[in-house]
Amino acid sequence: MSKSEKESISEIFWFLRRPAQLIADILVLSAAFLLAYLPAVNVQLGEYYLESAVRQLPFVVFIQFVSLFLVSGYTILWRYVSIEDIKVFIRAATISTALLITFRFLPILQEFNFWQIPVSVILIDAVLAFGGMLAIRVLRRFFYELGDDRRVFSNRRRPERKAALLVGAGRIGATIAKEVSGRGDAELDIRGFVDDDPRKKGGSVSGIKVLGSTNFLPKFVDELNIKQVVIAIDDAGSKEIRRIVNICGSIPVRTQIVPSLNEIAHGRVSVSRIRDVQIEDLLGRDPVMLDDKNLGAFLTNKTVLVSGAGGSIGSELVRQIIKFRPKSILLIERAEFLLFNIERELAKLDLEFEFVPLIADVGDEPRIRQIFQTYSPDVVFHAAAHKHVPLMEANVVEAVKNNIFATKLLGEIAGENSVKDFVMISTDKAVNPTSVMGASKRIAEIVVQGLNRNFDTNYIAVRFGNVLGSAGSVVPIFRDQIESGGPVTVTDPAMTRYFMTIPEASQLVMQAGALGSGGEIFILDMGQPVKILDLAEDMIRLSGLTPYEDIDIEFTGVRKGEKLFEELEIKGEDLEKTLHPQIFIGKIATFSDDQVSKLLNRLNAALADNSETEIRRVFNEFLPESTVSQEIGSGITNRVFDSDRGLTKAPAFRTAEN
Repeated sequence: MSKSEKESISEIFWFLRRPAQLIADILVLSAAFLLAYLPAVNVQLGEYYLESAVRQLPFVVFIQFVSLFLVSGYTILWRYVSIEDIKVFIRAATISTALLITFRFLPILQEFNFWQIPVSVILIDAVLAFGGMLAIRVLRRFFYELGDDRRVFSNRRRPERKAALLVGAGRIGATIAKEVSGRGDAELDIRGFVDDDPRKKGGSVSGIKVLGSTNFLPKFVDELNIKQVVIAIDDAGSKEIRRIVNICGSIPVRTQIVPSLNEIAHGRVSVSRIRDVQIEDLLGRDPVMLDDKNLGAFLTNKTVLVSGAGGSIGSELVRQIIKFRPKSILLIERAEFLLFNIERELAKLDLEFEFVPLIADVGDEPRIRQIFQTYSPDVVFHAAAHKHVPLMEANVVEAVKNNIFATKLLGEIAGENSVKDFVMISTDKAVNPTSVMGASKRIAEIVVQGLNRNFDTNYIAVRFGNVLGSAGSVVPIFRDQIESGGPVTVTDPAMTRYFMTIPEASQLVMQAGALGSGGEIFILDMGQPVKILDLAEDMIRLSGLTPYEDIDIEFTGVRKGEKLFEELEIKGEDLEKTLHPQIFIGKIATFSDDQVSKLLNRLNAALADNSETEIRRVFNEFLPESTVSQEIGSGITNRVFDSDRGLTKAPAFRTAEN
């Protein structure tokens, strides 16, 4: 039985389990229809009209019940009825009115008085009937909330409320104010709104006054003894959030935020969703607009394989892919605990399709061949890779094995098994690489382009920068350092990086896969680069602390393989627009099959000799743009630079990957 069929049956039984609601609706609909005849026949209801009304009543009530059921009116919980639910009753009224008028004028029924309900009665009845049913639901909610407040006060003391200001007198702010005022256990005491729209000043929302603009926040906080400021701006941009956070930080007062309506399922805002401002809010970008039709054709009813399915990008890819209802999804991961986590997460969702957790190393040829032969995937997302720059400087051989040869193996097996699409996750560090990790990913791109010439599979690579919050990235490392009391370590004051959120990166990867026809290297629009020093300072402030006072920031010096500024395209590359505004195609020079074969042979020989020196030499000889260091050794440094004290020692484990 499908999910939709289960929901329909559930709605029917929900309907039958509410006899009080059923009886109340019958009474309202019956009374409304009889009353509709009064104004329609000059107030006096004669015997003839009364007889007609009684005869027509069951038919009319039946049509109205059917109409309300068709628009899922009986799935609405009385105690939570809202303005949004009025639309349901309007749709039901429209359907029933249209049906009754159709019956009224249907030629075949003209002879039968049973169907001849006056149009004026139909229209008046629609207003009275559905307005009445909505009214009893609103009354139900009113008495429920009244009883809830009484229970709160009878069971426990009223909680101590924090004086708060809401920034934003729009949809979100109004909803929060309404919910707070309707809850006896709310922890916030809303003292006023702050909004930069001059037309709102002096007005009120839910009985709460709009005090003025955000420029006067310090004044309002002082005068009203405010303890908390809640940003409740509809779809607030990162610049606006940063400005308000900076104002509040100078007062100081605790700052929290309500996620935008785009982030909240079904458009519902709740006090429970108020949270501290996060670094993602300050670095926020415009939401990704997906071409659902294109993605549906790409993923729906397909068997999709994701390598590295337990990692940051891989697991988010899985979360995004399941929205498009694949036939099945194969989760390849060699880290048992990571695979356990994503498998457990999916198990809670009651999915209608199969998901298969598979412990496997993408470099294990027999195991990978067995998986492809057993499950026959249609689409492959290859997210498994070694990505940590300093660690790969210290483990060159492993970087080549996993990032290059495992990619080659997975791609070849995909081609041999007639996989339709193969999408490889690449990185901005593959552009003019200065690190082993970057060079290995650049060669993986070249390998994938070579496979595209030799198989019918569409092979593409997708290149983007750093992902906020991914495992081993700078944000969680900074967060740990702040929680430990500091210092926060930054490699260089001028260090900049591109950032995007994990969901954004995963969504654009899927969209690029759907757009690709084979051989492309897609480049995602990463927006403006962010200074790592600014990121560190922002994270300290968001923790309620002051940079350089409560938490020190130390500069460690650029590590081997790192760049001060990342790039997204190689010098001389042209970017070609696609149908998606945030995805471009890099017009990158390709390498012949003979060149790729010679490169891989040399790397294979270097692996056999376990020669890091030869691997680095091959990188620089084969990639004209590569400047990988020939020096063998760790990319992690213990040096710390302080502007006042010069170079000093610091523990190596405090160094974050920037």
